[in-house]
Amino acid sequence: MTAPHTGGCRCGAVRFEASAEPHHISYCHCGDCRRATGAPVSAFVGFMADQVALEGKSLKSYRNGPVERSFCGICGSPIAYVDKRLDNRIYFMLGAMDMPAYFKPTLHAYVREQLPFLHMPDDLPRHLKTSVPRPNQQGRRARTKRNRTMKFTLSWLKDHLETDASLAEIVERLTAIGLEVEHVDDKAGLKPFVIAKVLTAVQHPDADRLRVLTVDTGDGKPPVQVVCGAPNARAGMIGAFAAPGTYIPGIDVTLSVGKIRGVESHGMMCSERELELSDEHSGIIDLPEDAPVGTSFAAYAHLDDPVIEINLTPNRPDATSVYGIARDLAASGLGRLTGGAVMPHAGQGLCPVKVTIEAPELCPGFALRLVKGVKNGPSPKWLQQRLIAIGLRPISALVDITNYVTFDRGRPLHVFDAKKVAGNLVVRRARDGERVLALDGREYTLTPEMCVIADDNGVESIAGIMGGEHSGCDENTTDVLIESALWDPITTARTGRALGIITDARYRFERGVDPEFMVPGVELATRLVLDFCGGTASEIEVAGYAGHKPMVVSFPLSEVKRLTGIEVPKEETLGILDRLGFEPQGSGDVVEVTVPSWRPDIDGKADLVEEVMRIHGVDNILAQPLTSHDAVNGKILTTLQVRTRAAKRALAVRGMMEAVTWSFIPAKHAELFGGGRTALKLANPIAADMSDMRPSLLPGLISAAQRNADRGIGDVALFEVSGTYEGDAPEQQRRVAAGVRRGTAKLEGSGRSWAGNAGPVGVFDAKADAIAALEACGAPVDRLQIEPGGPAWYHPGRSGTIKLGPKTVLGTFGEFHPKTLDGLDASGPISGFEVFVDAVPEPKAKPTRTKPKLELSPFQAVKRDFAFVVDRTVEAGTLVRAALAADKKLVTGVSVFDVFEGATLGEAKKSIAIEVSIQPVEKTLTDEDFEALAKRIVENVNKQTGGVLRA
Repeated sequence: MTAPHTGGCRCGAVRFEASAEPHHISYCHCGDCRRATGAPVSAFVGFMADQVALEGKSLKSYRNGPVERSFCGICGSPIAYVDKRLDNRIYFMLGAMDMPAYFKPTLHAYVREQLPFLHMPDDLPRHLKTSVPRPNQQGRRARTKRNRTMKFTLSWLKDHLETDASLAEIVERLTAIGLEVEHVDDKAGLKPFVIAKVLTAVQHPDADRLRVLTVDTGDGKPPVQVVCGAPNARAGMIGAFAAPGTYIPGIDVTLSVGKIRGVESHGMMCSERELELSDEHSGIIDLPEDAPVGTSFAAYAHLDDPVIEINLTPNRPDATSVYGIARDLAASGLGRLTGGAVMPHAGQGLCPVKVTIEAPELCPGFALRLVKGVKNGPSPKWLQQRLIAIGLRPISALVDITNYVTFDRGRPLHVFDAKKVAGNLVVRRARDGERVLALDGREYTLTPEMCVIADDNGVESIAGIMGGEHSGCDENTTDVLIESALWDPITTARTGRALGIITDARYRFERGVDPEFMVPGVELATRLVLDFCGGTASEIEVAGYAGHKPMVVSFPLSEVKRLTGIEVPKEETLGILDRLGFEPQGSGDVVEVTVPSWRPDIDGKADLVEEVMRIHGVDNILAQPLTSHDAVNGKILTTLQVRTRAAKRALAVRGMMEAVTWSFIPAKHAELFGGGRTALKLANPIAADMSDMRPSLLPGLISAAQRNADRGIGDVALFEVSGTYEGDAPEQQRRVAAGVRRGTAKLEGSGRSWAGNAGPVGVFDAKADAIAALEACGAPVDRLQIEPGGPAWYHPGRSGTIKLGPKTVLGTFGEFHPKTLDGLDASGPISGFEVFVDAVPEPKAKPTRTKPKLELSPFQAVKRDFAFVVDRTVEAGTLVRAALAADKKLVTGVSVFDVFEGATLGEAKKSIAIEVSIQPVEKTLTDEDFEALAKRIVENVNKQTGGVLRA
């Protein structure tokens, strides 16, 4: 045990106390407090959470799953995480941004060195080393969610579009031409920040590292008092001021008037990180002396540039660049396209690093250039601001250039530190089990289906997706290799999906990039590198590229009218295509259109019609009335649609709840229900346990019922009417209505009752549900045949098959086999059914839709009871059908009301008692008529079942 230790932040906002090992206390690292402490890092490692006393009343906490997170009461920044999964132990402390995983070992070493009195483990737990990805050299973390939007600023767009249109006009036109605007950020959040001047700065009376400032905000009112912990705060400086009520985005806090160590503070002088301008937070923003006090800080710093976010469709890879979007707007008549030409740079000498392409089917082209003698510092402010505006974090000039070109021209690039590359580069398939540490700090295991860039030391990059950590550029890079390549879209998509990596590069490569901009992309990046970092460039090494073979589409101009109903003049049609970069040739009614290299989505004449219409304006398509049907009561739904709705209503009426389950199920479940064939296995399943198309609805319903039972709802009745798959051909897809009942979920009610508890569900509950569904679908239930036994997933002695004739199977029902339930990890009494809606025969066509006349007999109906002794193996249904067939005109119904077995009947015999309903039609029946009918019933039953009338 170590001695008790007490410590806390000098600001007094939060104080911690611990009295048991292992423990560790250092500084608070949040808001103004971090400036007060001046600590190089914040550390709070190894406390047992139940041994920590939080004395500050302003500390707020909340729980999120296994993690408890605490916030500073002054600025609202995250302070500490308590990982509930590891013995309630607090392992690390955070500032306004999450601490990256790669920094935790550094923190650990710092704590051990600075506070040797603490008892600490020799190493951090494994999950703390890898739980947070390191920001990669592309300036962002690998996304876990596919990004389908494209962001850009208004000024960035106007680099390529010469226009006087307003922001509102541009937004409206983008949506009109098919580039739907998802969101526009007009930077209103930065408008409250004003340029202010610090008049005086005096020491805080009760804190060594805080100062009390008087600030002139330039509004003509008396100066305001602000408590600040920034080390650079001084009288006479000019910075960015936020008044009470202002939302501070960098720390996610709305300011209010408060007291810090007994002194009121009426606002905040902000740092760059608090305004999300950069990660700089060592001091508040220090502006030049000529900055106009009282004016908008955002306007002064050019931060009021609106950000437009458009929603991209997968068929528009050309719109993943600002230049491509400007091209579309110019084609629509909103301005003139500019800034497209890229001037080549004459290199000095050959590139010393050569490229060999061993897998040309995966890499149709590769361009490489060496730039020596660069100085990799920060990128220019204008470039950083653009990257920040679209959600990327500036890293360094070299990395920022690749990100800029990716978004500006839709051309992903990669930069290698040339001194870290061993020998020449080889583009090849990965070897099975080969591993690479990528720029996101994660190690990936590769397969031969993946493409990589390798050198003599091994894999340096996952082609088209992410570079490797080993050859990444940093502040020490002096020689850089600029790579621009073409990657197979399908391979890129499959690799990214298999590894779980989504980057901006992958997003573009899997949709198709402009092959003709491969070399100009290197030229553009070279110019920026030389402008920002200096150096000397070599000539470009190009491998594998055989040139682009453009597609030529034969385009009848009449297709526009045929497909859209709009007459677009020929001159306008050809003009639109020309402005979009297409090259129409010919003067007749059919022109040959050459597709530009940046439009791999164009495949035929219908695509050209779409291009013409989105620029011409889909709003020009006039509304047309729907064609009326020949009859008011004409049939609209198909027979299958009618049956589907009828089956759903019938099962819902029986107290069952509709479920919608996955069409994909685990292979193990599919095999239990007769599936598992190769033809029904998915090539790219969304999850490992969803690999097969379902051969039955029952596994999904049983699993759903069990999930309900696991959560305390054991009595549940579910149904689904949907498709099942017997093969991969269209005719092998069936329309099925299925349902399951679990526990005591019977039709008449479930659970316990004073009048009697409900029994467990059984085979007859499933049979009744199946018959109800078939009756709703129009099946002739009076002619159905029930055969004992069913498929292997049912209990062999408690299941049945419903047939119509000897060959037509309409459904199955029963209680499930214990092995089936074990295979599904289900338990309890469960019964179910499955009826084939598409197997029910079509009803005979009627000459008229008019309902027949209702005819009621004026004579009294009569009921007679019969008891027959039959063999024990005879089914009651067979006997019922025999009695009904004795006289189809007079016998209107037969029902079983008693079954008896006993020694008095004889060995292997049973008695079945039936009630026969007789409805006279033409006259009142006499005794002789009843005797004759009874005789026919007895004879027919004897003939079909061997039964004799019981004495």
